[in-house]
Amino acid sequence: MSDDSDDFKFFGLGGCNEVGRSCHVIQYKNKTIMLDAGVHPGLNGLSSLPFYDEFDLSKVDILLISHFHLDHAASLPYVMQHTNFKGRVFMTHATKAIYRWLLSDFVRVTSIGSGGDSRGGGGPTSGGDGKDDKDDSSSNLYTDVDLMRSFDRIETIDYHSTIEIDGIRFTAYHAGHVLGACMYFIEIGGLKILFTGDYSREEDRHLHVAEVPPQKPDILICESTFGTATHEPRLEKEARMTNIIHSTLAKGGRILMPVFALGRAQELLLILEEYWSQNEDLRGINIYYASSLARKCMAVYQTYTNIMNDNIRLNSNPSSSSTSSSSGKSNPFQFKYIKSIKSLDKFQDFGPCVVVASPGMLQSGVSRELLEKWAPDPKNAVIMTGYSVEGTMAKELLTEPHTIQSITNSEKTIPRRLNIEEISFAAHVDFEQNAGFIDEVNPSKIILVHGESNPMGRLKSALLSKYSTRKGTEQEVKVFNPRNCDELRLKIKGLRIAKVLGSLGEEQLSMLKREIDRRVEEENVKVEEIKEEEGIEEEKEDKDVDMDGAEQVKKEEEEEINGESVIKAEQPVSGLLVSKDFDLNLLQLQDLHEYTQLSTSIVKSKINLKINANIDLIKWHLEQMFGYIEVINDDEDEWEVLIMDLISVIVDHNATIKYSGGIGEGSRGLIISVEWINDNLMADSLADSIVAILYSVDSSPASVKLSSKKCSHSHHVKVENEDDGAIEEDSNGSSGKSAHANSAISSRIHRISTLLRAQFGDTFTTVEGKENEQAVIKIGKTEARIDYLNLSVECGSKVLRDRVENVIKRGCGLAAPLSKYQKAA
Repeated sequence: MSDDSDDFKFFGLGGCNEVGRSCHVIQYKNKTIMLDAGVHPGLNGLSSLPFYDEFDLSKVDILLISHFHLDHAASLPYVMQHTNFKGRVFMTHATKAIYRWLLSDFVRVTSIGSGGDSRGGGGPTSGGDGKDDKDDSSSNLYTDVDLMRSFDRIETIDYHSTIEIDGIRFTAYHAGHVLGACMYFIEIGGLKILFTGDYSREEDRHLHVAEVPPQKPDILICESTFGTATHEPRLEKEARMTNIIHSTLAKGGRILMPVFALGRAQELLLILEEYWSQNEDLRGINIYYASSLARKCMAVYQTYTNIMNDNIRLNSNPSSSSTSSSSGKSNPFQFKYIKSIKSLDKFQDFGPCVVVASPGMLQSGVSRELLEKWAPDPKNAVIMTGYSVEGTMAKELLTEPHTIQSITNSEKTIPRRLNIEEISFAAHVDFEQNAGFIDEVNPSKIILVHGESNPMGRLKSALLSKYSTRKGTEQEVKVFNPRNCDELRLKIKGLRIAKVLGSLGEEQLSMLKREIDRRVEEENVKVEEIKEEEGIEEEKEDKDVDMDGAEQVKKEEEEEINGESVIKAEQPVSGLLVSKDFDLNLLQLQDLHEYTQLSTSIVKSKINLKINANIDLIKWHLEQMFGYIEVINDDEDEWEVLIMDLISVIVDHNATIKYSGGIGEGSRGLIISVEWINDNLMADSLADSIVAILYSVDSSPASVKLSSKKCSHSHHVKVENEDDGAIEEDSNGSSGKSAHANSAISSRIHRISTLLRAQFGDTFTTVEGKENEQAVIKIGKTEARIDYLNLSVECGSKVLRDRVENVIKRGCGLAAPLSKYQKAA
């Protein structure tokens, strides 16, 4: 069964098949990341939030905010202060600077409610991007206190910098949408994901275009706001806008440009400032920027010119407080022809003028009030410059209705005679730009978000048609457009790659270089052989050519090494495999601390036993079980043996105890220590067996028989062909089977020899003078030499050698079930 953590999971809490309340959750390898936390522009109060109740936010490790627009960031204080969210939050420096003022205005307007002053700063979405405008009647989701507490917990990230947290790596790249907007390149356990947020690939007056990350993502989470629509070229729409403005003002009319207070508003102000500077006849006509956030956030734009495009950075002085400086540079956001106003209280509506006012959706605030005031006059005009969301006055106005409803009196209608023009300056990609970007990043899976159902569906069909030739191949591109609260699960076939580090890496590199040298040498030999065969006289030029050829081969081989060479060593690489987060490193134990800051320790176990037996009896029982035990120490103070190179059995002669009763009454018992290192299961199991044997020594029937009789005469043991015992013959000539097997090494060698003689007959002979050390089996010209001391077989025939080894193995099993040979086998 596959592990669910190996599946990539996408869960849309908002912004799926809709524009607004963007919030997406991705999960992979038990890591959870949330992308954006916005509100819906057409809904109020709690209903405007993403579907947070559908997901356990306590699981979120990291929350990444792409930019400051309210449909991407306005519910962040709610998440941080009113849910069980415990993760960390990141955004760029400029986003955090503007976010503070933008959300303060959002709190102020939502707190005013329907009884508030509509002449205020432009509604809760005065900082939105046209998708974020929200009715003043909405209830507040959080307070200023919540906002400030959440603000202090927000961390910042620089463009092109990479942050790693618990195995999650993410890097910010320019998105081009608004100041501070970024797309995030995320890597979890080798899986690469690119989240574009809102992005633009069109060069404008102050922002970078969206960047193409240097790495290819496996999964692209991409906006689809405009679907398959195509934008008008920037210069053409700028010229069309300025022509409409100029002709309207020449007739004595007024121009209303509803905008979101931050983002495209600054781009439009730069265009107007430049146009006024080039047309002297307009300099007596005022341009007003009407937003409660104007002065505060314009200061942020004046400060962050260093992250704008070359057009701004190379021609501006960010510290300048006026339009001129000693360096000859000026700050482009210190406007000469544009006046900022918070509300209409001090606005004197006399003669032609241009008012750039928020909010962009015309739901409330200055822009709505001016619309109702200027709508009856046909000399006036309104220019819609942003994306218009369904259900808002901005969207309704594009249908050119004959009347509009008053915001202060629902029963009152106002005739609409002013001209309506739509010139989109929304900083979102069109189909051509989106498709081109997708080609460049070349993902295998695309998840479409941030788009109404119909445009998104058309974009999905267009992309599938574009990549239809790849269907069924390894380069197949899959496109998904999940709905809110639908989980999308993708199977990921990832490779786990371990890096070889330290001295182990150097060893592998040396081996690869030797292989390179060998190949170069072979190439040189081939060249020489060809020369000899063809009788080509070696001239200097030919030598140079040949040397160049050899050098080229060597260079190509070295390039293979530098690029993770495909040369494979025949010998396996062994070392210590260290897993940290999702990285695997293979290295030797001595390099562990240098490369991982980890340290090693050895756990040694020890058990003390009290045994009422003597050392000879203990040794006899251990030899019966294990065949051979190595005596390490045998002096007056201590007796120590090593069993199978794993377990030490130690008897301290100075720590004996007296016991009475039973066999050998009056003698002294022993305190025995069994010690071993806990580095494998075999050592633990073997230690358990030894402890069990030692505990049974004083009660074993064989021990009783061995120790209950004392004979003044000696026994002469004659070993016959008995596998399970020995025939004993005493001095009186009587004989019988002993209660125990003969454990002598010579006896065991005799049993193995008996088996070999039974198998191979007369072809088996022992080496004269070394009967207990060596034997020979000779069949025809093939000879197998057997060394009893290390139980090895030397033979040129693999068939005969294998057969002899199998017989020896069976013999060892009968003579000593846990012998060293058995362990090696």
